[in-house]
Amino acid sequence: MIDIKLLRENPEIYRKNQKKRNLDINVIDRTISLDKEWRNAKLGADNLRSERNKISEDINQAKKKGKDISLLIKRAKEMPEKLAKTEEQEKEIYEKLKGELLKIPNLLDDSVPVGKDDSENVTVKTWGKKIKYSFEPKSHVDLIRELDLADTERAAKVAGSRFYYLKNELVILNNAIMRFALDYLKKKDFTLVHPPYMMNKAAYGGAVSLDQFEETLYKIENEDLYLIATAEHPLDEMHSGELLNKSSLPLVYAGISPCFRKEAGSHGKDTKGIFRVHQFDKVEQFAICEPEDSYKWMEKFLKNSEEFFQALEIPYRVVNVCSGDISKRDAKQYDIEAWMPVQNAYREVVTCDNCTNWVSMRSNIKFEEKGERDFVHTVDCTLVANPRAIVAILENHQQKDGSVKIPKALWKYTGFREIRAEKIEEKKKSKGKKLAKKK
Repeated sequence: MIDIKLLRENPEIYRKNQKKRNLDINVIDRTISLDKEWRNAKLGADNLRSERNKISEDINQAKKKGKDISLLIKRAKEMPEKLAKTEEQEKEIYEKLKGELLKIPNLLDDSVPVGKDDSENVTVKTWGKKIKYSFEPKSHVDLIRELDLADTERAAKVAGSRFYYLKNELVILNNAIMRFALDYLKKKDFTLVHPPYMMNKAAYGGAVSLDQFEETLYKIENEDLYLIATAEHPLDEMHSGELLNKSSLPLVYAGISPCFRKEAGSHGKDTKGIFRVHQFDKVEQFAICEPEDSYKWMEKFLKNSEEFFQALEIPYRVVNVCSGDISKRDAKQYDIEAWMPVQNAYREVVTCDNCTNWVSMRSNIKFEEKGERDFVHTVDCTLVANPRAIVAILENHQQKDGSVKIPKALWKYTGFREIRAEKIEEKKKSKGKKLAKKK
């Protein structure tokens, strides 16, 4: 939600914001028009209520003075129908106004670069050396097949494309990444939260702009419920409708959950392997804070995510996401993109967002100090989305013999330091011997 008072006072700010985002400018003019129409309808309803009260008072005074009240009674009887009709009009106009307000994105921070799409995102930092292999490296698709780490073909038979069975060492690696992430954030005093995996439509409409995001979500048939696309959405709504004491801020959470996404609009992209999938585990950083602190938390969260991928020994770059690529919720967004040597490209693994008061205004989350109230700011940032981290590890830590080294930070969680290619050959031979004995 946006600040309707600011829109009334300075609509040009929002028109410029729409232009920067390459979005429809007409929504601003429609909203302004509906706002005027609604205020007139509201004024009409208020005037009728005042008139109703005055008629009631006039009747009482006339009775005391013994005057004829028949005309006043007639007017009083007409008032309920008039008022009900006007209130209904006011309600209808307000619903239309609210619908337009919910479509308007957050105001961009001045530091956001103007651009049409992700090709115009601006690199602000790079870390680590790109791997130069002395051999022909294998894609993660080939590695998971040859090392017997996942099965996407059988998953497609059971659930459709972009699903997978994790197997063998990859199950342990997946859990190791998750546990390392939890321990990492726990040491930094995050409150660990395992949120609901489903949200109703009203709650989801507070967290995101459903006109943009609904096609990404899985809807439960015959239920007012959606599977969550990420943990920050239920965390956004955890304190909806609440008035928080300033002394309780900031609230800093680590959201741990599976995520479910249709990946609408990604047809033909990353169709093989586990980089772009419909279901995955993720750990999310999330903060509810005072307005003046939100950019500090954004930078803290980004630093945490950088440190995490440094610990995984993955080269990466940080990009300032441009106006044509940024989410509607965000005033500013950073992405961390991991280097994928086989793809010869940086690929997104982390998104870090400052939503300022856009979510809190939709969800009515405020804080109070000495009688003064204001909307909180919300900040979220991926710490790790497991499949993408796994892909980065497989591509960056593979060896000439087909094995994969495990980053040192994960050794105590995995119990092994590499996924060895010869182990797979031993398994195959063992299976072959068992089959031969059965025959």
